Amino acid sequence: MAQASTAIRTVQRDVPFNWEGRDRKGQKVKGRTVAQNEQAVRGELRRQGIAATRIRKQSPRRGAGGKVEPGDIAVFSRQLATMLGAGIPLVQAFEIIGAGHEKPSMQKLLLEIKSDIEGGTSLHEALAKHPLHFDDLYVNLTEAGEQAGALESLLDKIATYKEKTEAIKKKVKKALFYPAAVLVVALIVTTILLIFVIPQFESLFKGFGADLPAFTQAVIDLSKFVQHYGVFIAMVVGAGIWFFSYTYKRSRKLRESIDRMSLKFPIIGPILNKAAIARFARTLSTMFSAGVPLVEALESVAGATGNIVYENAVMKMRDEVATGQRLQRSMENTGMFPNMVVQMIAVGEESGSLDTMSGKVASFYEEDVDNAVDSMSSLLEPLIMAILGVLVGSLVIAMYLPIFKLGSVV
Repeated sequence: MAQASTAIRTVQRDVPFNWEGRDRKGQKVKGRTVAQNEQAVRGELRRQGIAATRIRKQSPRRGAGGKVEPGDIAVFSRQLATMLGAGIPLVQAFEIIGAGHEKPSMQKLLLEIKSDIEGGTSLHEALAKHPLHFDDLYVNLTEAGEQAGALESLLDKIATYKEKTEAIKKKVKKALFYPAAVLVVALIVTTILLIFVIPQFESLFKGFGADLPAFTQAVIDLSKFVQHYGVFIAMVVGAGIWFFSYTYKRSRKLRESIDRMSLKFPIIGPILNKAAIARFARTLSTMFSAGVPLVEALESVAGATGNIVYENAVMKMRDEVATGQRLQRSMENTGMFPNMVVQMIAVGEESGSLDTMSGKVASFYEEDVDNAVDSMSSLLEPLIMAILGVLVGSLVIAMYLPIFKLGSVV
């Protein structure tokens, strides 16, 4: 009978409950507890000397950011490392973090992992069941920490790694998003003017009884074209974007071509190169400091660079290192890494401090990316304002040219 009840417990999932009650002094208290059912919550509250007056299961909330983001995993990693460092047991740490998280999907993920651990599954095996949120690098480092008896230390390294890589991703997204967003706004404003404003001027100009300037006539013709075929154009553009996105996710050759072109793109290209090198160095430092062999570490490093061109280069490096080639020489052969990076890695190899030197490379390039993004934003702001001014100003001038012409005739 005891064995049967244990088997049932491993299948059940803990869920959060919100409760209200009175403590031993008669004062009102409320909180949230994670348990399998309402009876378990009442029993836990009784042990704490609290008389429960209301207990209700917390229902999943819609629209509360249901998708688990990489940033959520980074925050969780730091929280777990901190709690284990404070001596809190692993299962209890998962319960505290899961119950206190605002995002229902993250609560569900953490409580599922907690239940697996309670059932006797190791932490790295429980994490491996969720590959969308915990990649091979994360799982491998966790396994290394468990085997070495240094899980707290390895989780701290993982947390630092996730924080650094997510910071780099945010900076790169900021560099790409700002100009794209402004240009989209400019396109929307121009379309609104062509559809709603220009036709009003056209009806006004019909009463002039004179030929319109060529520039004005061209803008009016463009306005008519957008009014008649705008919906069709929007559908074609939307279908094109969908097809490109669909193909991009499934075609490695297309992704490689785009990644290669993006690295050569003015202004943005140098930032993407530096970001890839920063991710390479940060991942290498984390893996090597965890005791992962260099050849095995390079395989995980390749996937963490975030660019297929660099991924292919690192995989080529791995093959050369596996045959006895020095890491420094294999990096030179790719032609993808600046001389400073190669020399610092060479010093790390010779001195036996590859993790330290690669960590310094990562810190340097992370700061360089941050400065480059700030500089780019400062340079692009006047350029983007000039583009907006030319777009909107050209339409305004085109509409007022006939009025100026009429005034000169009078």
